[in-house]
Amino acid sequence: MKCPFCSSSDIKVIDSRSAQKGTAIRRRRECLECHHRFTTYEHVIETPVSVIKNDGSREEFDRTKLERSLKIACNKRKISSDIIEHIIKNIVSQVEDLGKTEVESSFIGELVMQYLKKYDDVAYIRYASVYKKFKDIDEFRDQIEHIARDEMEQKKKL
Repeated sequence: MKCPFCSSSDIKVIDSRSAQKGTAIRRRRECLECHHRFTTYEHVIETPVSVIKNDGSREEFDRTKLERSLKIACNKRKISSDIIEHIIKNIVSQVEDLGKTEVESSFIGELVMQYLKKYDDVAYIRYASVYKKFKDIDEFRDQIEHIARDEMEQKKKL
């Protein structure tokens, strides 16, 4: 473990406790060099899952990469860190529940879009524009019109 502030490996654990309903361990740590404190979470990985990328390459499923992409999409939106953590936890759970050692990146991307669409249309569009590789403004417009149609249908059902 290295300090995220100064990269020193001289770290001490100040506090440990169960987190996320017993599925993780939260550790409060302090760097003995720069004295910054930070929190880490340890998650049990029962079976390592590989993600099959669009180009056919494989890489190990990385929860922090998922978290980073969600935070970018939700930047300056009214989505709390608790909701982001809830989305991550649900996606990780769905991936693990498949019981497979490999999962396609498109499956994960679609899950992310489903959750973001539920919570915030702007975050959804941001993520979709990167995930679906929008090439021009027309693709943005089509996606926004699709969201507007869905909202109109939901209002009609009420």
